[in-house]
Amino acid sequence: MKDILQKRLDDRGQVGIGTLIVFIAMVLVAAIAAGVLINTAGFLQSKSQQTGQDSSAQVSNCVDIVSVYGNVSGSGHVDLVNFTVMRGSGSDDINLSQATIEWIGPDNATTLVGNNSSMVGNKVVIAPSSNEFAISPIKDTDESRPVLNSQDDRLRLTVPADLLSDDGNGLSEGQTAQVKITTQYGATTVYQVSIPQSLSQKKAVTV
Repeated sequence: MKDILQKRLDDRGQVGIGTLIVFIAMVLVAAIAAGVLINTAGFLQSKSQQTGQDSSAQVSNCVDIVSVYGNVSGSGHVDLVNFTVMRGSGSDDINLSQATIEWIGPDNATTLVGNNSSMVGNKVVIAPSSNEFAISPIKDTDESRPVLNSQDDRLRLTVPADLLSDDGNGLSEGQTAQVKITTQYGATTVYQVSIPQSLSQKKAVTV
């Protein structure tokens, strides 16, 4: 009788140890799962914050176009299109040398990059090549060009319409072109260039 009772006590002890081992294993598995969930939640939160910041930058960090005029050449075409731009309201500093201009004209569609060599003195503009737009100062009191770091800054972006046309003359009367300026943040500003129906006896026109 004593042996049977002792055997039952031993069996209960073994069952208790087994249950304890299973319990500890479950706790460890739950702890590991919780750690993975916490890390995943932290990663997703960081990713969503970064995505939100990038999306905000793409909306707010753009340039505003103040005015656009075209230079009328001797052949009666607009050979240069000049954009006066400023920093958009609420945007960060914008480096125009890192911006691009997408030109979709009647003859060609291409993407232009900034030509820093155009910044000579205060007014001189060195003509850009067929894959460039020139950057020159209009109002830049702290000489930060090509960076728009103040709402008072005004810089000129010059697109060589003559080099982007098949005949080498530029845009003729009544023609149009679409321009999209994209900053280093990915923010875009779209403008439709429209040449007047008559360029006769004019040296410059609003486009």
